[in-house]
Amino acid sequence: MSHLISILLFSPLAGIAALSVMPSKNEKALKLAGLLGTLLPLLLSIIAAVTFDRSASGIQLAEQGNWISYKMDQVGAGSSFAIDYEVGVNGLSLVLLLLTAVISVLAALGSWTIKKDWKSYFIFFLILELGMLGVFASQNLFLFFIFFELTLIPMFFLIGRWGYADREKAAYSFLIYNGIGSAILLIVFVALFMRTGTLNYGELAKILGGHTDPALGGTFRMSILIALFVAFGIKLPIVPLHTWMLRVHVQAPPSVVMIHSGILLKIGAYGLFTFGIGFFPSEFKRMAVWIAVLGVINLLYGAFLAIVQTDLKKVLAYSSVSHMGIVLIGFSALNEAGVKGAVFQLISHGLISALLFFLIGVLYERTGSSHLKDYSGLAGAMPVTAGILLAGGLASLGLPGMSGFISEFLAFLGLFKVMPVIAAVGALGIVLTAVYILRAVLSVTFGPPKDAHSGFYDLTLRERVPAFVLLALVLFIGIYPGMLSESLRTVLDTILLGLRG
Repeated sequence: MSHLISILLFSPLAGIAALSVMPSKNEKALKLAGLLGTLLPLLLSIIAAVTFDRSASGIQLAEQGNWISYKMDQVGAGSSFAIDYEVGVNGLSLVLLLLTAVISVLAALGSWTIKKDWKSYFIFFLILELGMLGVFASQNLFLFFIFFELTLIPMFFLIGRWGYADREKAAYSFLIYNGIGSAILLIVFVALFMRTGTLNYGELAKILGGHTDPALGGTFRMSILIALFVAFGIKLPIVPLHTWMLRVHVQAPPSVVMIHSGILLKIGAYGLFTFGIGFFPSEFKRMAVWIAVLGVINLLYGAFLAIVQTDLKKVLAYSSVSHMGIVLIGFSALNEAGVKGAVFQLISHGLISALLFFLIGVLYERTGSSHLKDYSGLAGAMPVTAGILLAGGLASLGLPGMSGFISEFLAFLGLFKVMPVIAAVGALGIVLTAVYILRAVLSVTFGPPKDAHSGFYDLTLRERVPAFVLLALVLFIGIYPGMLSESLRTVLDTILLGLRG
């Protein structure tokens, strides 16, 4: 039995332990310890990726152990229940673990601009990373729920303590909305456990796919799927459950938004893929049209509102709403192209949004503002920053050769095969994306320069590392998407087999 995933999962504790014994006033040492605390999970995730057999199906690097067992006395009899510790990875969860580890390291570098309470900040940061790793490594619902909840606590404090003017309102909005989603998830998981007697992903997929138990009839299954859709729809987010996310994107520190937009939003899509399509493929088929419509609404709504924003943070916040619509569009197609495009979009948007919000942090550090009017003509004073911003914007609008293109192309290709009319309406969103991205980027880089820009300096060496690494990954996936497809192939084959059944 391999213990690699467990070691990876709990590796942020090493950084937390080191930080907890360090003096609170030693800024440089605390920042270095926080950064080093994220490097160990990255190293272990790379080892896991090298070890992973891309040609094999099922869960790999699995670990299982007895954890909780108890008896529930009933009338005249007793029932035994057990909850095991179960972790492991498939192709999708492995890619998301790598994404989590990479963005966490780069966001830690972006956290150099944090001005106070560095010790507490990096402890919360590493707890958040532990929770995200646990979500993607878990192989039963109980563990998933624990780690899902674990991400809420540090995120609440990271927003509320280190954010901007309305940070407390944003933090409570985050907690309330996500708390409602968590409550729904808890009810769903308990209902599934009581009806099936298991929390293991693989066993649940077999039982729920069997259609033999009257206790798991159509009404129950559809009710559970709708509840899952609402719970994970809050996290994704799906319009109209998105308002909390806009506040977080605007008020949280850019380094925290790199994590939030790059990884945490992806938990919603991961849940819909793993528990929605994976457990209830027949019911998901019945909801496919409505999911496609919601995806188009997300895409167009986010794009239209992004066009009229005057704050770069809000442009990118509504852009995230719009791009998550592409994930729904891909899932609703329920064919290989569509589902693959949705999964590609998760990875692509994670990298692109992390890059763009990192650049926002750089610009805010120089200008003290995120309003487009305060950035005019920055290309002269900060040419490297402007060039990377333009490249990130082109990736976001789906320029061929970058990761955004392949994800959007596959998602729409899948939907055009089954719902051409809805796909044609949604394609308008691609045009609108080009409008708001180019408007924002050109407003920042070109135009009459401000007098204050003469004192600005371009990206430092520390700032160039996250910018160039993220841009390189965006280009690599865009040029060689087969590398990502190879890791996802067996997972997608399993899901598509269930849909055909």
